[in-house]
Amino acid sequence: MRRGEALILATMGVVVAGLMARNLTRLHSDKQGDPGIPFYTTADAALTRRAGDLYRDHGCRECHSLWTLKSAFESVPAPALDGIGSLRTEDWFYAYFSSADPQSILPSRLKVEYRMPSLAALPEDDRRILAKYMASLKTQDWYVENARAAEYEKLTGKEYPRAHAEH
Repeated sequence: MRRGEALILATMGVVVAGLMARNLTRLHSDKQGDPGIPFYTTADAALTRRAGDLYRDHGCRECHSLWTLKSAFESVPAPALDGIGSLRTEDWFYAYFSSADPQSILPSRLKVEYRMPSLAALPEDDRRILAKYMASLKTQDWYVENARAAEYEKLTGKEYPRAHAEH
């Protein structure tokens, strides 16, 4: 091997080793920077199954998303339910589901056809199951303000006042 060829080969080796080191460093730092999926549930399998049946049977997914990746092309008109249990209590949900006029409890700017319908006609047990399940849909502490902002912006059409996040 000639001296020039050896120099080119050595340079290429240094460049490749440097790129590998950079990629390894990025891979390691990305793992530390990604806190993971912020949503989880405290519901057991039986509650999840019963609430899931009610969610499907009553067409909740026509307006709400739950445990889904959002797509810019598939927008739902009502707030996502991921993490909603970190914003409201089981008692609040039960009162909301039992109200003849849910808008009186939580007003929204949504068109009439997308507003939350009254679930007061459902059997009490079904409303309690839904309330318990919704309260079980939690978000990690580091993500609560994001969930609160997303709900606020969906319901009001306004940007979430970040001053709330500071208090």
